[in-house]
Amino acid sequence: MSASPTIKLAQQLIKRPSVTPADEGCQQLMAERLEALGFACENLRFENVDNLWAVRGESGPLLVFAGHTDVVPSGDSKNWDHDPYSALVEDGMLHGRGAADMKGSLAAMITACESAVATGHPSLDTLRLGFLITSDEEGIAVNGTRRVIDTLRERGEQIDFCIVGEPSSTTAVGDTIRIGRRGSLSAALTIFGKQGHVAYPHLADNPIHRAMPMLAQLSAVTWDSGNDAFPPTTLQISNIAGGTGANNVIPGSCKIEFNFRFSTESTHEGLIAKTTELLEAHDLDYKIDWHLSGEPFLTRPGLLRNAVAASIEEITGLKTEQSTAGGTSDGRFIAPTGAEVVELGPCNATIHQVNERISTADLDTLALIYERLIERIAVGVNA
Repeated sequence: MSASPTIKLAQQLIKRPSVTPADEGCQQLMAERLEALGFACENLRFENVDNLWAVRGESGPLLVFAGHTDVVPSGDSKNWDHDPYSALVEDGMLHGRGAADMKGSLAAMITACESAVATGHPSLDTLRLGFLITSDEEGIAVNGTRRVIDTLRERGEQIDFCIVGEPSSTTAVGDTIRIGRRGSLSAALTIFGKQGHVAYPHLADNPIHRAMPMLAQLSAVTWDSGNDAFPPTTLQISNIAGGTGANNVIPGSCKIEFNFRFSTESTHEGLIAKTTELLEAHDLDYKIDWHLSGEPFLTRPGLLRNAVAASIEEITGLKTEQSTAGGTSDGRFIAPTGAEVVELGPCNATIHQVNERISTADLDTLALIYERLIERIAVGVNA
C-alpha cells in the first residue's frame, strides 16, 4: 500500500538531520510546496538560524501554522532499533528523530493546506493562510520565532489565529490540546561566605549552612492557588553546587539554580520581589541573576478554540481536553501579539527519546483535522 502524501513528506523531512540550529533544507522543501499553492515565501535568517515566513492571500484575517524544523540530537544510533534518520515505516509506525516533534506536524500542515486550497472553498478568498517555521525552537530560541515576531511587529503585520504543531496529544491524536502555557522564570543564585578549614569553623562562614534555612522556606512558599485554567505556581530547585572537592574545606560560595512555572495569578515581577524579600530576611550576602523564558498565556474561548474542538470531534469522535499543562512552546512569543493560539499535534509519548516514532494513521488523521480547521475558520470569519 502506497504511503499518503503526508507520510511521504514527513519522511523527506525526517531524512534531513536538522539538529538545532541546522535546517538542512527542510524549510526550502516546505517553501517549494507552499509556493505552488500561491504562498509568498520569505527566508528570515538571523545569525545561524533560518526562519520561513509564508503568506497566501491579500486581505482578511490571518491563520498561521507555526512550528520548527530543528530536532534534538539523536545520540548514539546504535541505541536505536532503526537509523534515526531513515524515516522507516514499519507496522504502521513512522520512525525517526523528529517524527513526533515535530516534522510529522509540519507535513500534515502542508498537505492540509494543499487539500483545502484544492477544494476551492469560496470562503478561503477572504482568509489568509500563513506559516511561521524556525530552526531554533529546541535551542536557546533567541533568533527564531521571537525574532520573526519582532520583525512582523515592525512591519505592522498581525497574526489573528495560530496553530502550533507541538505534540499535544496523549494517547490518541486530538485527545488533548493546549490553550495556554505557564510562564517560566529561572534564577541563578550565588550565596557568599568565607572559605576556611572545617576544624576551625569560627574562622569561616559556611554559605551552604546559611542557604539551608532560606531554601527550606523558599520551597515551602505558596505562591498562588492557580485558577480554572492553570494549576498553582510551583518552584523547583534544580541545581546546588558548592565546595572545592576537598572534605576538609569550608567553601567560600554556594550556587543554586531554581525555576518557577507560574500561572496567570502571578507575575514575574511579583515572584522576583517575593524571593528578594525572603533573601533579605535571611541576611545573606548574595547575587542573583534572573532569566524570563516566557510569560504565561491563555487563549480565551472563541472562534479558534471552538473550531479546533469541533474539527477534532468531527474527524475522531473525541471531545478534546483543553489544557495548559506541560512545558513552554513558541506560542509564548506569538500570544502576546494578541493572536489566538492553540497547540494541536500528535501524541507525545516518544518525543526526545530513543526510537522516536508516530502512528502513520494518527498523522493522516492530524492532516484531516487541520484541513477541517482551515475550513471552519474560513467560514467563521465570514459569518
